Amino acid sequence: MKQWYESLFENYAKKYDQECFVQGTLGECDFIEQEINHDKSLKIIDIGCGTGRHSIELAKRGYEVTGIDLSESQLAWAKEKAKQNNFNIDFRKHDARNLPFKAEFDLAIMLCEGGFSLMETDEMNFEILKNATKALKDKGKFIFTTLNGLFPLFHSVKEFYESAAKEGNSACKNCSFDLMTFRDHNTVVFEDDAGTKKELTCNQRYYAPSELTWLLKTLGYKKIDIFGAKLGAFSRNDKLTTEDFEMLVIAEKL
Repeated sequence: MKQWYESLFENYAKKYDQECFVQGTLGECDFIEQEINHDKSLKIIDIGCGTGRHSIELAKRGYEVTGIDLSESQLAWAKEKAKQNNFNIDFRKHDARNLPFKAEFDLAIMLCEGGFSLMETDEMNFEILKNATKALKDKGKFIFTTLNGLFPLFHSVKEFYESAAKEGNSACKNCSFDLMTFRDHNTVVFEDDAGTKKELTCNQRYYAPSELTWLLKTLGYKKIDIFGAKLGAFSRNDKLTTEDFEMLVIAEKL
C-alpha cells in the first residue's frame, strides 16, 4: 500500500511549483552559498529535491549537484526544467532511507521537508538522517529544515494552515496534533497536474530542537546550530522561537 507522501507526489509537479511555500529558492540558495564560502569545487547532494528548484538554482550558480527524490513525476519535471536551461544535473530516483552514497559529498541539503519528518515512524525518519550523514565526507556539512515541535505547543496548526492558504494552492484541514507522538494528523486537499481534485490523510512529525540535537550527536556531528527558518530568507541571526513553524538546522562533522 502506498504511503500518503507517495500518493501526494504522483502527478503533482507543475502545480507544486506554484505553491506559496516553494517561492523562496533564491534567498535560500544565497544562504547555502554563504555557508560553503561560495566554493564551487564542492559536491552537493539535494535530498528530496522534488522538482529540482534548489538543484537547478545551484547548478546555475556553477555548483555540481546530485538531486534525489522518490517521486518519478517530480523528477521528470526537474529533468525537463534542467534540460530547458541546458544544465547537466544528475537527478536520480532513490529512497532517502536507503541511499547508495558513501563519503561522496561535501554538503547535503534537505529543504522544505524533503523526506525527513514525513515518514510514518521515528525510526524511518532517523534512517534518512543516517543516510544523509553516510553520503557526506568526513568534514561535510548538512543543512536541512524541518517542522518546529515548539510551534504547536503555543499555536494552532490548523489556524496556521488557514492563514497561509492561498487560492489555487493545496490546503490542510482536520488538523489534530498528538502531544504524545508530536505528530500532526491532517487531510490535505489539492489539485494535481491533470486538474483532478484529491484528498489525502497525512501525518507529519514535528521535532523539538533538543531531540534533533541528540539525534545528530549520535550520528557524530560535533557542531549543531538550530535557527528559525524564514521562507526565502534563511539566516543565522534568526534565533529559534515558538513563533517559527519551521526550523533551520546546520550540522557539521568537523
